[in-house]
Amino acid sequence: MEKIQDLDQILDLLAATRTLPSLQQIVEKLTEYLQVDHAVYHWVDSLGDHYHFGTYPSDWVERYQSEEYVRIDPVVTGCYQSFHPVDWRRLDWSPRKVRLFLRDALAHGIGNQGYSIPIRGPSGQFAVFTISHNCDDSDWDALISNYNRELLLLAHFFNRKALEFEPGRLDTQEISLSPREIDALTLLGQGQSRAQVAQALSISEHTLRVYIESARYKLGAANTTHAIARATSYGLIVI
Repeated sequence: MEKIQDLDQILDLLAATRTLPSLQQIVEKLTEYLQVDHAVYHWVDSLGDHYHFGTYPSDWVERYQSEEYVRIDPVVTGCYQSFHPVDWRRLDWSPRKVRLFLRDALAHGIGNQGYSIPIRGPSGQFAVFTISHNCDDSDWDALISNYNRELLLLAHFFNRKALEFEPGRLDTQEISLSPREIDALTLLGQGQSRAQVAQALSISEHTLRVYIESARYKLGAANTTHAIARATSYGLIVI
């Protein structure tokens, strides 16, 4: 696979891929492009089955599972409790067991910085898209500031593509939109401009665009008007 020059290439590759191994290659290319140590996508389907791909070392994946770290990992708890991206620095790492878990993760090269995006899909599907790296706070803040919108889109694109590989898992009649996505499409469907909607929701137009693009992709819509029409037909919004 050739060197990635921009994130649009990654989105094109995601749209074209037909196998899970290809997703692994794409996520590896993403780490090269962003210049971060790791990127990981993990999802739990409606039946409770777990799947993942990414760049964490295999010995860390095995240790995480054998030690049942999922029970104490604050990233997991933080993502289950939030609809918004989770910066690891804002989590509670103070309990002793959590500090030991963090020490173990750092020893395995996971990185002292992390950014995880929770995704809620149809029929109870839940996923997390994460990037992590070892760097100081200022460099991390700059990276997240530069790529925040793109990371949100990539998380949902990875999720949509992964669901395609699970026959019978994806039901377009059970698409789940976040409260913000519903609000955005509803107000737009009522004829308000993007500036008016952003003001009504007390968010920036940049953030509003992220919600619209996320909803559009979940709905498989070609544009915003198409997304509003589909959301209305599925009963997700009322105009």
